[in-house]
Amino acid sequence: MFDLLTPCTNGQAHAAFAALSYEGPERRGGMPSILRRWLAAMLDEIDYGMLLLLDENRVAHANHAARAELDADHPLQLLGDELRLRRGQDVAPLCDALAAASRRGLRKLLTLGEAPNRISVAVVPLPAFDPEHQRATLLVFGKRQMCEELSVHWFAQAHGLTIAETQVLKALCTGALPSGIAKSQGVAISTVRTQISSIRSKTGAASIRDLVRQVAVLPPLVSTLREASSWSRATSSRPS
Repeated sequence: MFDLLTPCTNGQAHAAFAALSYEGPERRGGMPSILRRWLAAMLDEIDYGMLLLLDENRVAHANHAARAELDADHPLQLLGDELRLRRGQDVAPLCDALAAASRRGLRKLLTLGEAPNRISVAVVPLPAFDPEHQRATLLVFGKRQMCEELSVHWFAQAHGLTIAETQVLKALCTGALPSGIAKSQGVAISTVRTQISSIRSKTGAASIRDLVRQVAVLPPLVSTLREASSWSRATSSRPS
């Protein structure tokens, strides 16, 4: 059974997010609504799930990645404006971390859930803008895997890799060895080594480790990954 953590109405969420928005001259010039939209759009472009909590327990904003990730298997659940936990044993650690962030300004890294759906969550206190504003805490979800599949496709597209080379790159990013890739794809290991050499030449990677690192440190932009998904479907029938 879920353990309720954070009820919040839509009106409260919008008002809270407005209160925490940018306070520069543009807002004073009469553009708070546009700036709020820009801020929300900016957060939605980041492919890390992020939740903005107020007063330790109320959800004020969830970016696109968080809303997409909080599915039935995720340790955290967002039902309407309520944040819940799947496991009762995760409630106390998260509540303690939220209290420490809000009251003492302490950051903490938590591990929630159980394998294979275990995730890391960073609990980050946000500064108070003035005594009238509510205290806010940011939750940032960690990656579930080092190299996202869509990131691999985007990287492959940017460097002109063939479909076969993309499949090899994808396998390398999961930690597979060339011999294992050759076996799983039913080709000679010499073929895989030739493909790896071609990939390294196109990407300028000094080694397989460097190649995987290039993919792992790609900017986590949601819109870019969506474009990569469209490219992947469009090129699925292209000869390798």
